[in-house]
Amino acid sequence: MSIQIQKSFAKGESAVLHEGAGTLYLVATPIGNLEDMTYRAVRTLQECDIIAAEDTRQTRKLLTHFDITPGKLLSYHEHNKKASGPELIRLIIEGSSLALVSDAGLPAISDPGQELVKLALEQQIAVVPIPGANAALSALIASGLSTDRFTFIGFLPRDHKGQEEVLGSVKHGAGTLLLYESPHRIIKTLTAIAHHLGNRNVVLARELTKRHEEWTRGSVEEVLEWLESHPPIGEYCVVIEGQSIIEAKAEASEWWQQMTIEEHVIYYENKENISRKDAMKKTAKDREISKRDVYQVLLNEEE
Repeated sequence: MSIQIQKSFAKGESAVLHEGAGTLYLVATPIGNLEDMTYRAVRTLQECDIIAAEDTRQTRKLLTHFDITPGKLLSYHEHNKKASGPELIRLIIEGSSLALVSDAGLPAISDPGQELVKLALEQQIAVVPIPGANAALSALIASGLSTDRFTFIGFLPRDHKGQEEVLGSVKHGAGTLLLYESPHRIIKTLTAIAHHLGNRNVVLARELTKRHEEWTRGSVEEVLEWLESHPPIGEYCVVIEGQSIIEAKAEASEWWQQMTIEEHVIYYENKENISRKDAMKKTAKDREISKRDVYQVLLNEEE
């Protein structure tokens, strides 16, 4: 793979990597309040030849509010991306500048924009972000939970197996978890979180930057109890407390507690494909006992 260098704003050098091509701009739109829109985003939409939108009806309302008359307003969403994506890339290669927007927030986050970016870079087209509002990060910074490290999950799978795989993969992480959820699935998702991650502290942020913005902070069980008398309304960002380092170490040190010494030794023999002698040594170290003690227990079991 050859290295790719893009100098988006260097004077005297083309911003594009593909000779004669336009630029793909990723333009953030409001997540609720129209004042989330930046001056730069408005100017970019005014100047671009084409605007590709997730929902053209929604985007047209936004453009009308800011008195923006698009050269072309085209549709690009999950259901037409395979056909529309290559066509949009063709237009950029021919020299058109294109602004990609989603219905709310940053494009390419939990929407097919990421695939258009990949197609553009494969064709040596410059990709320039026009930053702005983002629901997940807005929820994180006001949640009161740690912002040092975090993992964005997006929407959880709907099936139990998929949920188990995703939540299981992040269960032992110390970082805060972020995900999106719809009002009719939020209770099921919180129940899954309680089952797979335990009764952690969570924050529900709904209707962010809108008039009815609301924050619910508490343990998973407390939040579920709250929702019983306050039916879910609006789209949610869910912020979940990460596993603390102390908890992670404690859990890691106790994984063998339910095993007998013999089972413990057999576990190491099978998992690491080592000799019984080495397995006994590791078992003794885990349990902070002597290797002789382990040997004696095994000897008694054999008798």
